[in-house]
Amino acid sequence: MDETLTHPKIRVALVDDQQLFRSGLAVIIGAQPDMAVVAQAADGTEALGEIAAHGPDVVLMDVQMSPMDGVEATRKIFEDTTGRFGRLPKVIMLTTFDWDEHAATAVRHGASGFLLKDSTPEFVCEAIRAVHGGNAVIAPQSLAALLRDEPLPVPEVPVPYLELTEREREVFNAVALGLTNQEISGRLFLSESTVKTHIGAILRKLALRDRVQIVVYSYENGIGR
Repeated sequence: MDETLTHPKIRVALVDDQQLFRSGLAVIIGAQPDMAVVAQAADGTEALGEIAAHGPDVVLMDVQMSPMDGVEATRKIFEDTTGRFGRLPKVIMLTTFDWDEHAATAVRHGASGFLLKDSTPEFVCEAIRAVHGGNAVIAPQSLAALLRDEPLPVPEVPVPYLELTEREREVFNAVALGLTNQEISGRLFLSESTVKTHIGAILRKLALRDRVQIVVYSYENGIGR
């Protein structure tokens, strides 16, 4: 039996204003047995239309484009209330700089992390698989360092966090520190399936999309600082 019938390919959209770079990515990703490039765009405005039309699972989004950059396009995707994009894609920002405040802003808006544009083809493909599976493509410690460049007042701990169970708070704090499910399992003496169940409950109760958003939520609300 064709494995793609039971495991559909990851649908990828590429957004970058450099056609040569975009075409190179398309060749690399298209060669993967578990991926397919379903849309390409040269700027944020074009990207919004392509994403709405083709419903990709993962979008590789350049940070700096004109007239609409990748940060603004990402904001529009995740703040949309019309249902234009259907099931929201995972977004990975593409940047030239290791410490990019624009990429950090995009993560605040909902992106699942960022990649350097000179990353190896193997790393790019693994990053796509990672975010498709609900993980991040930037270490929580690195993300926290980026967010610290934008000082925030220490707010009151939000009510939804206070409504988590004691065990859910323990799992939340462990995720915010960057621990894997296996590491959380060992630290808290839980099975990995139980850890996954707790993470699902945390995301649902706090209205968060993924583990990256747990890190952002932790920092912005002064939890675990």
